[in-house]
Amino acid sequence: MWGCVRGSDLKGAVCAALFAALAATSSARAGEAVDEAPQRVVSINLCTDQLALALADPSQVVSVSHFATDPSMSVHWKQAEDLPVNYGRAEEISILHPDLVLADTWSNPDTIRMLRTLGIRVEQLPPGTSLPEIRGRIETMGKLLGHPDRAAKMLADFDARLAAIKTPAPGLKAAIIGPSGYGYGPRTLEGQILEMAGFQNVVSGPGLDWGGRLPLEDLVMDRPDLVVVGGSQGGTGTSRAQEVLAHPVLRDLPVVRGLRDASWTCGAPAMLGAVETLATLGRKIEKEKLAQ
Repeated sequence: MWGCVRGSDLKGAVCAALFAALAATSSARAGEAVDEAPQRVVSINLCTDQLALALADPSQVVSVSHFATDPSMSVHWKQAEDLPVNYGRAEEISILHPDLVLADTWSNPDTIRMLRTLGIRVEQLPPGTSLPEIRGRIETMGKLLGHPDRAAKMLADFDARLAAIKTPAPGLKAAIIGPSGYGYGPRTLEGQILEMAGFQNVVSGPGLDWGGRLPLEDLVMDRPDLVVVGGSQGGTGTSRAQEVLAHPVLRDLPVVRGLRDASWTCGAPAMLGAVETLATLGRKIEKEKLAQ
């Protein structure tokens, strides 16, 4: 609503619709049952996009975040291409007349506050990294969308697929590093993927639960069996922060590039693709070490 009163370039019709939404939603939603399956769902977060697109009826979701159509980040990008995208702004979301907005804990608080002021139901899901958190997100999403049976099936399939992954014997060490030499700790999704694949994360210890900058000297001394380098495209890019990923010392380490794709993005069933890939690499490394 600030855009309407502070002279932004919002069209007059949009502003009128926004003020109309305030009056309409505040009364219409007052008696709405919270357990009724929503019919107009808007997602403003990439990871809520992924679960909503997987669990909702096709007609339920009316908009997803603009990240949802990016193949390097979204496993459901094809499905998302048929939907209007949003940039997480309250003005554009309110005129869609949603009966449920899906957001993350870290979504823009001003957007959340404004939508709730308008009487629009907003549900914020915490980020999912550990297995219990990921399972909880799936279960919660199923309930919010009115499809707990689909969520239960997704969880059963997730558990069966995870149990079927053959991991190497304990003892292999690995690290995942990104721009500026940032290493991903055990509490991150990347760290969880390493653990599920049977690797010991060398980025661990006091203060590194969520990761931190990892000096290359420390990385060399840790003698990892595998170093996963780079982002979803696997390149080193052109920024100074990414120059470390092309450092000559990495040539002497068992580095793999181009491994990370959309399956690494969110705590959802698709992440098992990353686990399977890493576990396969781990078994290959294990076999090579035994042959030496």
